[in-house]
Amino acid sequence: MKKYFFALFLVLIGARLPVPLTWAQHGAHKMITPGELKWSEVPSLPRGAKIAVIEGPMNEPVAFTVRLKFPANYRLPAHWHPAVERVTVLSGTFNMGVGDELDPKKTTALTPGGIAIMQPKTTHFAWTKEETVVQLNGVGPWGITYVNPKDDPRKQ
Repeated sequence: MKKYFFALFLVLIGARLPVPLTWAQHGAHKMITPGELKWSEVPSLPRGAKIAVIEGPMNEPVAFTVRLKFPANYRLPAHWHPAVERVTVLSGTFNMGVGDELDPKKTTALTPGGIAIMQPKTTHFAWTKEETVVQLNGVGPWGITYVNPKDDPRKQ
């Protein structure tokens, strides 16, 4: 199969046709162990959250994969995103709800393997009781808009 893609790549290059990026990078697999992740602060989320970018960047119209680590007793106020959000829980319990205000009684407890798929501009919120790690997959450009602007840590 690799020989086929390489031969096709050479034919397209020789014919000066545009080469789809995924074909050109077909052999460039990326494998990362948890110990290799580089965690950093997330200015757009309340203090305590950490992010590890696996692929991206999130601000461009390309696929991205990131992991978010939330400490115990973390609260993520109601917000929305401009694109589809796919959240998979890797460890801990991520309590998510839909609405304009964080209400722990209106959440679903997502445990490892659980997934939430939110459509663009769907207002939602989350909280944790224990340290929780989730994986976020999507296509950028990515962003976060808080329902209540006072909740936005970038404005504090």
